[in-house]
This record gives sequence, C-alpha cells and structure tokens, in this order.
Amino acid sequence: MKQRSRIYYTATQKALMWERWQKGDNLHQIAQLFDRGHSSIQRILAESGGIKPPERSRSALSLTLAEREEISRGLATGQSLRSIAQLLGRSPSTISREVKRNGGTKDYRSAGADGSAWDRALRPKTCKLVLNKPLASIVTDKLQLLQWSPQQIAGWLKQTYPDEKSYQVSHETIYRSLFIQARGALKKELVAHLRRTRIMRRSRHHTLKDQALGSIKGAISIRERPAEAEDRAVPGHWEGDLLYGDANSQIATLVERQTRYVMLVKVARKDSQTVVNALIKHARKLPDELYKSLTWDRGKEMSEHKRFTLATDVQVYFCDPQHPWQRGLNENTNGLLRQYFPKGMSLANYSQAKLNAIARKLNERPRKTLNYQTPAERFAQSVALTG
Repeated sequence: MKQRSRIYYTATQKALMWERWQKGDNLHQIAQLFDRGHSSIQRILAESGGIKPPERSRSALSLTLAEREEISRGLATGQSLRSIAQLLGRSPSTISREVKRNGGTKDYRSAGADGSAWDRALRPKTCKLVLNKPLASIVTDKLQLLQWSPQQIAGWLKQTYPDEKSYQVSHETIYRSLFIQARGALKKELVAHLRRTRIMRRSRHHTLKDQALGSIKGAISIRERPAEAEDRAVPGHWEGDLLYGDANSQIATLVERQTRYVMLVKVARKDSQTVVNALIKHARKLPDELYKSLTWDRGKEMSEHKRFTLATDVQVYFCDPQHPWQRGLNENTNGLLRQYFPKGMSLANYSQAKLNAIARKLNERPRKTLNYQTPAERFAQSVALTG
C-alpha cells in the first residue's frame, strides 16, 4: 500500500486557518481554501485543542540580534567583555553568560546565539492545576460528579475562596487543561462531562443552524412582546421549543427569562394537538403571576397556539422566520441539555419524574449571569413573592 506524503503548511497558511476557525468556519470549509482534506486541518488545530496558541514575542529585557552582532564584532577585534558591556549599556555578567553558553570567545556567532536563545525560551509556564493538586481535585469533582461547567466552577471558587488566590482559577485555564493534554493537569476522560463533548474548542461564532421553519397562522411576532419581557424586569416570561431525540421522540423545554429556571415536559408525539395539550397541563402547575407569556420558534407543533392561549391566558409570541436566536436563552438551554440527551437517542423512555430530576440538576447549578446564584434559588424567591 502506497504511503501518503505528509502535508506541511506554512506559518501564513496556519495563521489563515486559525483566523477562519475563530470566525466559525468548520474543518471542511477551511480545507477547501487549500484544496486539501479536512483531516490535515484537524491535525493542525487539534495540537492545541482548537485553542489558538499565543504568538511568541521576545522579552524587552532580552539581548537583541543587533546587540549580539556588536558582541561578535567586539570579540573579533579583541575587546574585553567588560568594555563590550559598557558599550551596550549591559551588565558585564550578562555578556559573560551570553558568550559562555554560545561557544566562548573564539566560537561566538551572533546569528547562532540568537537562534539558540529563541529555542531556549520555548518553555510553557507550568499550569496552576499542576502545581495545586487539591485545586485540581476540586475541579475534577465538580466536573465529574456535579457536571458543572468550567465557568460555573471558576465562579464558585471565587465566591467560596475570595481571599485565597491559590484556590482560584479561570474557566479558560480549565478548558485549556482539558483540551491540551500536554499540560498534564486534568485527565482527558473529563471532557466527556462537558456540556458538549467535542475534542477541540470551537469558536463561539460557529453555528449549525440551517433549517426551514414552518409558517404559523395568526402568529403574533416577538416584536409585540411586552417591554418587561425584553428587559427581564419581572419573572413569568418563558421561552420554549421541542428538543428532538430520534425520529419518534421529543420533549418540550421551557426556560424562564429572568431566573433562567428550566422545566422539561414529556410529549408523546410532535403533532400540535399533543404538544399543546401537554403544555396546557404543565402551565396549570404554575401561579398565574409566573406564567405571563411564552416565546416559541416557528415550528408547526405550535400551530394550535390560540387554543393554548384560551386555556391558560398565556400569550404566545413567535420568532421571526429563520431567527431562532431571538429566543437565545432557550437555544442555549437546549445545548446544555444535549449533555443528557445526545442527538439520535430515544427520549420515549424518560418519565416525567426523570425529566424533572434532570431539570433539577440544571436549576441547581450556579450561573454567572445570576452572580453565581442558582436558578432554583432565584425562582424560589419569585414564588415566595407571589405567595
């Protein structure tokens, strides 16, 4: 079998790869720029876990190439190390160490010395999670046992240990420790406990949205939604959608805009009558003050929205065509739920009790947008006020 030759890319080509990756292009789109297979692009990006390596730069305190050339010329004309140091405004010991580690007074060459210095400088800083094993253990437990996100862990650590900087770590450090295994801080298996279990960090601009949306008769536009729903001034305004498993199973997902409280509703079929009946039954479990409006995508499962409004006195608003991001809170929540309901799996065997248990896990996670309170705490406060 003929062995394929390895594909090499220039620094300029790699820079273009990272630029397009950060803009949200996928591997296939980037590969088309070079007329290559996507696997060759993945090899480059996966080396650093999909996280662009920082550009290297020289320290302002380091000797420059011009200074090394002066050292070389000074040695060639027989000048002493002290006189060369005085000429450059450097410490004699700096010049002495520079010459000693690059061949001595007879074999010193400026270009070789400069290249060697650049190579020696390549030593990444030891990760904080490697130096602090108890901190790494805490992060591991939160990921593995509670399935918190790196951002939730970082926020919780900051609140729990406000005066102990050694027990604080950024969410970016946690992500890098997971995706860049060379750091040796966190085990690769922990990636499976992230919301989205991919092997590389993906740009926040990346999207897989490309779907045709049905038309809804008598739909009221999201543009007519009350101002209090837009600015999250009061609780009671919800966003909803269907989350699909395999071809024959789905659940309804609801999230409250102010408190980020999540509810999951078992739905036997995806026809509008079944979906609306399930939503009506579920709506009656909440106080009227906490269910004032519902914003939905343009899916045909809500074509009987008027019947829902008559039964619950809850007005339904719809996103503009091909604008699901207008109910971005629910879109994000559905992404988090994929940790529990991967695409293609059957959701038919999940009872309402099991769905409630999964919703409880999400509602008991601290949220950055809530100043690291949990949605359950915020929603309980709203219930108390309505009581």
